[in-house]
Amino acid sequence: MFPAPPSRRPAGRAGRPARRRLRGAAAALAALALLTSACGVTRGDDSADLEMWIPNSPGGGYDQTGRAAVGVMEQEEVTGGDFQVTNILGAGGAAAMTQLMSQEGNERILMTIGLGVVGSTYSFAADARPQDATAVAQLIEEQEGVLVPAESPFETIDDLVDAWVADPSSVVVGGGSSPGGPDHLFPMQLAETIGIDPKEVRYVTYDGGGPLTSALLGNKIQVGFSGLSEFEGQIAAGDLRVLAVSGEERLDGEAVSDVPTLTESGIDLVFINWRGVLAPPGISEERRDELIAYLTEMHDSPEWQQTLADNGWIDAFRTGDDFEAFLLEQDERVASTLEELDLL
Repeated sequence: MFPAPPSRRPAGRAGRPARRRLRGAAAALAALALLTSACGVTRGDDSADLEMWIPNSPGGGYDQTGRAAVGVMEQEEVTGGDFQVTNILGAGGAAAMTQLMSQEGNERILMTIGLGVVGSTYSFAADARPQDATAVAQLIEEQEGVLVPAESPFETIDDLVDAWVADPSSVVVGGGSSPGGPDHLFPMQLAETIGIDPKEVRYVTYDGGGPLTSALLGNKIQVGFSGLSEFEGQIAAGDLRVLAVSGEERLDGEAVSDVPTLTESGIDLVFINWRGVLAPPGISEERRDELIAYLTEMHDSPEWQQTLADNGWIDAFRTGDDFEAFLLEQDERVASTLEELDLL
């Protein structure tokens, strides 16, 4: 399908000029929180019983996951009411995370969360941390892919590795994540695995799959790193090729079933992204249990299982305290990697 996070690393050196850059990012985050762009869709005539906040633009991975979950819950009448879905843009998800934390005690809000939002809270020096909100449920895991334009000279992952190792500065890579997000962590960990100092990686940040696709097709970068669900059309049309995927097993699907994993190619790395759902801090235990029950009923439905298959998502359902412990692990995963890169 579209799997255990990498081993934790010891904390690296903190401080340095990068820390000053993150302090400056805090001021930028405050401005972004005020300028956040949001678009909502109310499905009923009355005020929605629940809101689902999406911490990025329409069409992105968080949007796909959140709207799919809402669609199944409404179809199955899980909550007995309607949803309002709102996209909150800014700072790679840190703006949405900051707004969620300001809604303490609000029992009618859910928000999608994932590795990218964890990273954005560091990249933009936000005080908000996902584990400080109310952990409701992890929903899915998703592999990352290594993408190149159709005419790329890199025919295989070995071609890319050979060129990259020979001259790290000659390969410009990009992803749809800010520093600390999955599309940033993946190439950094891949570089380290094949013997390249991650500080030598030339990484360009793009705001999601659409801009990343344009950069690849416009030859602004040579290689893209991202989850593949946002690129199905371009892959199927032959505009983009996938050199390798980051999971333990190959993906299903006609366009990608012949794409090898990194481990098949002799590269000792498995990298997995994930997404889940939070609620604001300070809600009652009874309400948290009720929200968990909603998502459990959704997860157990045939409609959600079909949604997983249709999107190439890996079922990775965990709730409540188990999900909260996972969030703490993921926070450490991101922080230790950014420290190694002198970005904290």
